[in-house]
Amino acid sequence: MSDQLKYRRILLKLSGEALMGEADYGIDPKVIGRLANEIIEVQQAGVQIGVVIGGGNIFRGAGLAAAGMDRVTGDHMGMLATVMNALAMQDAIEKRGGYARVMSAIQIHDVAEDFIRRRAIRHIEKGRIALFAAGTGNPFFTTDSAAALRAVEMNVDLLLKATKVDGVYNADPAKHRDAKRFEQLSYDEVIERKLAVMDTAAIALCRDHGMPLRIYDMTVPGNLMRIMRGETVGTLVGATA
Repeated sequence: MSDQLKYRRILLKLSGEALMGEADYGIDPKVIGRLANEIIEVQQAGVQIGVVIGGGNIFRGAGLAAAGMDRVTGDHMGMLATVMNALAMQDAIEKRGGYARVMSAIQIHDVAEDFIRRRAIRHIEKGRIALFAAGTGNPFFTTDSAAALRAVEMNVDLLLKATKVDGVYNADPAKHRDAKRFEQLSYDEVIERKLAVMDTAAIALCRDHGMPLRIYDMTVPGNLMRIMRGETVGTLVGATA
């Protein structure tokens, strides 16, 4: 199986909203269970995996700030929400026979390890799934930026953003029937067109380090493995991959 894989090491970005399923808040056990199954399948096929999870299903710092809360306080609450999601994913993975480690950008030793780059690389080399929590550990930075940062630090072959849409469009496909899906875009095109892929800081970091990014629909079972085999799924950002 490993000989058929195009990628050997990946970083998967999951939004907190993705864990909600059809609910309005929290975590849908069926959704997180299915995602855990797909992650384990790919890892057991020979891919080394790191995962960054957002916290929007519980708290979103920018949203709290817009409602009047101090931005730094709101972002710290959002970081803690990502730790909760990472712990839930760790539990889902281990209940299915996989091995996972939660590594936090803020110190919270009773529930997670500190993020140390060399230790994280060692975890994935030994067949564990590294779950990176608390974003970058700094306010004013999104988990998209954290995903791009961890992807570069871990020297992965591909950064993946799992969404509920099958790629990047020139308009909202839910509102515009004639919306066009892009198969491939450059980093600069994403920034100049202001396409809703990742925030500008994350795209710029990927561009500066030549990190390929693929956006795909996580609601379709098997998509993650298809990408690992080199199939064209979703939209590729970057000239190399």
